[in-house]
Amino acid sequence: MNSFRRLLRAAGHQPPLGAWIMSASPIVAEAVGLAGFDWGVVDMEHAPLDMMGVTHLLQALGNTRMATVVRVPWNDAVTVKRVLDAGAVTVMFPFVQSADEARQAVAATRFPPEGVRGMIGMSRGSRFGTTANYLQTANQQIGVIVQIESAAAVAQIEAIAAVPGVDALFVGPVDLSGSVGVPGQTLHADVLALMADAVRRAKAAGVPIGSLAFTADAATRYRAMAFDFLAVASDLNLLMQGAATTLRALRTQDGAAHVHTLSGGTNPEPGA
Repeated sequence: MNSFRRLLRAAGHQPPLGAWIMSASPIVAEAVGLAGFDWGVVDMEHAPLDMMGVTHLLQALGNTRMATVVRVPWNDAVTVKRVLDAGAVTVMFPFVQSADEARQAVAATRFPPEGVRGMIGMSRGSRFGTTANYLQTANQQIGVIVQIESAAAVAQIEAIAAVPGVDALFVGPVDLSGSVGVPGQTLHADVLALMADAVRRAKAAGVPIGSLAFTADAATRYRAMAFDFLAVASDLNLLMQGAATTLRALRTQDGAAHVHTLSGGTNPEPGA
């Protein structure tokens, strides 16, 4: 079974927690995957990734237990074809606005006659031809997540969710905030109301729905809304937070030591 589908089915009351991979570094991606996140997104939309970079990231994350999703830069069948050939098994599509666009997304992930994906038997996706009956079975294994990133898309959730092959929805809170005139204010009342409406509609349609929480407060709010899965960090965010925390602590210590010396105290021994 597709690893992301398996994760959602086994989730229980705690939504699986994921990380965004934006660094384009296989080493960083592998380390984040080994940290214990349940799932992760290899981001092609806002990260400097080419197809070889995607392949290297998928190879690195294959050494972890993280269920890996690849977000393509747009709803484009050519890019999707190449991502699947590189070994992606779950694809996230940004800014899906209608059922027609959701159908286009699903079709890009399916071999004919169900879709328009170019047929190939020798690729990393087929484990270089060693997967038995790959051309006949791949369609059932590929997962599709579509992003809901505007007020107009929220209003279309029932129709989007009804498209065969759509496994899950994912609300993008930043783009959603822009669509209602409060760009970047992801915890604005209007944005939160839209997100709650999106969850209600998705639950009624019987399709899992997730989102991205930038803070612990946001994660708590989204859990209360009953989102089914959450991304809670990015590799670059974790890196920058760790760097900033370390520098702040050390500079605070240096300042305290300096004040102590000026007041007649003993200067601390230099460290190694």
